[in-house]
Amino acid sequence: MKKLFALIFAAAFTLPMSAQYSRYLGRPVGTTRHTYQNHRNATYYGLRLGAAFSTVNSDDRQLDGGSTQTGLNVGAVVGYQLSPSSPVCLETGLFYTEKGGKGTYENKKFTYNLNYLEVPLLLKYEIQTNSPVSIQPFMGGYVAVGVGGKIKDYGERQAFSSFDDKAFKRFDGGLRLGLGVQYDVIYAEAAYEFGLANICDDTFDTSHNRCFYLNCGVNF
Repeated sequence: MKKLFALIFAAAFTLPMSAQYSRYLGRPVGTTRHTYQNHRNATYYGLRLGAAFSTVNSDDRQLDGGSTQTGLNVGAVVGYQLSPSSPVCLETGLFYTEKGGKGTYENKKFTYNLNYLEVPLLLKYEIQTNSPVSIQPFMGGYVAVGVGGKIKDYGERQAFSSFDDKAFKRFDGGLRLGLGVQYDVIYAEAAYEFGLANICDDTFDTSHNRCFYLNCGVNF
């Protein structure tokens, strides 16, 4: 599955390179200024592929995955410029994200994966430089639903679903902050998510996702 995602992304990455205009930036490729007043509200679409570096902070020592777990982050986005005279865009999309954590309990190692379908909702501000590069800080939130994952207890040599009635709830949500950089259609970003929802299934404990992303992709 990961190889299929990578092939699809690579194909999409090469297609827009021959275009004479960047529809997202609203200007010919290679020009250095972006005049919002001179074009209509722009809608753009994008593909993203990257890595998620996640932990889970929990009151339950058996679930406290304070060591970083690395997973796949892949998805598609759509954005809309809110005003022809303003460099502010509203962006959303759909991502498949592999989060989780790992740690030890009573000197026994455990790891777990929390795989989500995630929908972000972000406000992005484009800062145009004196070159074809733009800088795009963003902030917003996300909601997610768990679609799979395993907890592996190496001490007991057992594995079971991460989203059963003894571990984690399926629904998550929180805040996302980050910074993107774009050159023509090529895009890269770094982002951090603060999980606000308590994903621990135990009534008396709390667990929260934390995740750092590094993504690359294209906008067209």
